[in-house]
Parts: sequence; structure tokens; C-alpha cells
Amino acid sequence: MTATTDETLEPQVPTDGSAVVGGEGSGFQVHLAVFEGPFDLLLQLISKHKLDITEIALSTVTDEFIAHIRSFEGEWPLEQATEFLVVAATLLDLKAARLLPSGEIEDEEDLALLEARDLLFARLMQYRAYKEVAGIFSQRMADEIHRHPRSVSMEPQFAGLLPEVLLGLGPSEFAALAERALTPKTIEQVATGHIHMQRVSVREQAAIVVDRLRRQREATFRALIGDAPDTLTVVARFLALLELFREGVVSFEQAAPLQDLLVRWIGDDDAEIEVSEEFDVDPVDEDEPPASVSAVEAVPVDDDTDRVALEEDQ
Repeated sequence: MTATTDETLEPQVPTDGSAVVGGEGSGFQVHLAVFEGPFDLLLQLISKHKLDITEIALSTVTDEFIAHIRSFEGEWPLEQATEFLVVAATLLDLKAARLLPSGEIEDEEDLALLEARDLLFARLMQYRAYKEVAGIFSQRMADEIHRHPRSVSMEPQFAGLLPEVLLGLGPSEFAALAERALTPKTIEQVATGHIHMQRVSVREQAAIVVDRLRRQREATFRALIGDAPDTLTVVARFLALLELFREGVVSFEQAAPLQDLLVRWIGDDDAEIEVSEEFDVDPVDEDEPPASVSAVEAVPVDDDTDRVALEEDQ
């Protein structure tokens, strides 16, 4: 029985004349004993099992395609030829699978061949899907080419819908408004007192610690810093204790690590305690240039005795 081209089975073909296997744009027609028509329609009938692959003479199809390729003379459609080779290999593998006796698959090579056949058949289905989508895109592009954007102004009937701007200000009000807008605003002053921390004197804190230890004879470090208002005061009193320990007037005792530190007074109650001014001296800024005059010349002195003492300190 010869299959004829039916309008209901006619596949979607791109309208831009692109070279696809068997499409109307390529003009590749198949003439077989059981089918006459476009090659695409032949593939569609085979995929829908409306035409038996075993009745197709693939050698005849190949010969007709070679003749079709040669008709292009100088320019060979390589893309169309490549697609035909993929489709022809798929059809050949399907026909071989139908002609060979079926049975249980025991050889791994046979299983690999069947997997390759399934892959080729999947490529055939993919080719059909791409071809149909290409036709849709081609039609959309042909339709959109006739559409052009245009810029128009607001139509009069819509422009009349805008309400009129009513300002309830007279000349004097406008003048006052302009004055407020043009008057320079006062720059807000930001307090910086919280940025610079209050300095704590180690010598003053040492005097407080000495006074307490002379009266109590001993006290824990926690008790000595109990009334410290901030962390800097705690650090200053700790440094004062180190200075007193270096002078040999206090001793430390701690029962175990991380336990309370017991401070005991062992110095003379009437002796004057000298604490170094090392921690109360302002740090020297390395970026400042050296002074043009010496400290001896800059500090006024009353007599020769104070001058000699100052030079010895320097």
C-alpha cells in the first residue's frame, strides 16, 4: 500500500527556506514503493508507527538524497547532509533491530548497541522538536517585522483631566518662604568631650592606696578598687600597687591562681613614699618637630638651686 501525503499529517516546516532534511525549503522528496512525499513526512509516519520501517528501502532513500545534494552544484549544504546522516543512521539501526530475531540480552555489547539505538532515536525526536520550534520562531519573526513602535503625546481628552494647581500664597507669603529657604542653616555643634577620656593620675591613686593600707594594714585588691568609677581608675591603682611593691612598702600574697590578691602594708607609716611620674607624663608625639629651645630655657626658674635640680632631671 502506498502512503500519500495527507494535510493532517503534514509536519510544520520553516517558511524562511532554511535547509532542513526533507523540508519544503530543501525540496528533498522521497519516491519509494510504499511512500511518495517529503522526507519529513516519512519520518513522522515511522515515528508514529503508521509505516513499517522494514518496508522502507533505505538504500533508495540514500541514493535520492545524494542526487539531491549534487543538484546544488558548487555549494553543498553540509548542515543538511550531517542531519541526514544522523537520521539515516537512526533508521538503519531501527530497521536492523526489527529484522534481527529478538531474544534475551546476554551480551554487554548487544546491550550497548541497544543503548546507542535509543540514543539515535532520541536525537531523531530532538531534531523534530527543534524543527517545529524553528518554524514557530520563523513565523513569529515574520509577524513582528510588521510592527513598529510609535511615540505620541497626551491626547486632549486626557490632558483635561489634570487638576489645576492652586497656590494659596500671596506675594508676602512667597517672600517669607524664599527667606526661610535661602537663610543659611546653623551648623549643629557636636560635643567631643566623650571622645577624649579623662586622664587618671597614678600618683594620686597611689596616695589613696597608701592611706587605706596604713589604716587597714592589709586589704584585698578587690577591696582597693571597689570604689573605682571606671576602668582607667582600676588600671591606675594597679600600676600604683606595682610602684609601691618596687619601693618595698607592700607585699603580695595569693593562695592560689585566680584567687583574691591580698596586699599587706610593710613600710614605715611616717616615711614619705615616692612614686615615679613615668605613667603621668604625656606621650611624645613623634610627628611633632623638635622644640627650638631646650626645656631648661623654656621653664622659668627662680634661683640657681632650682636650675641645677632641673638640669639633673634632664
